[in-house]
Amino acid sequence: MMAERLGLDESVIEAQLAHAVRDSLGRAHNRTEFEVQRRALMQKWADYLDKLRQAGTVLKMAKRTA
Repeated sequence: MMAERLGLDESVIEAQLAHAVRDSLGRAHNRTEFEVQRRALMQKWADYLDKLRQAGTVLKMAKRTA
């Protein structure tokens, strides 16, 4: 949803979610932390959630039992 609805960079999203890079070459070259971009990402996400809450468009989900 971050990429789709907020237009955020998928590389930054993956770094924020701490997803592992799949291939060994990518892991060897992936040393970026995106600190500034991740902070901006989290602020945009928080603003998005606040907007949803204020608009009253948050849907309650039914409780499910395992």
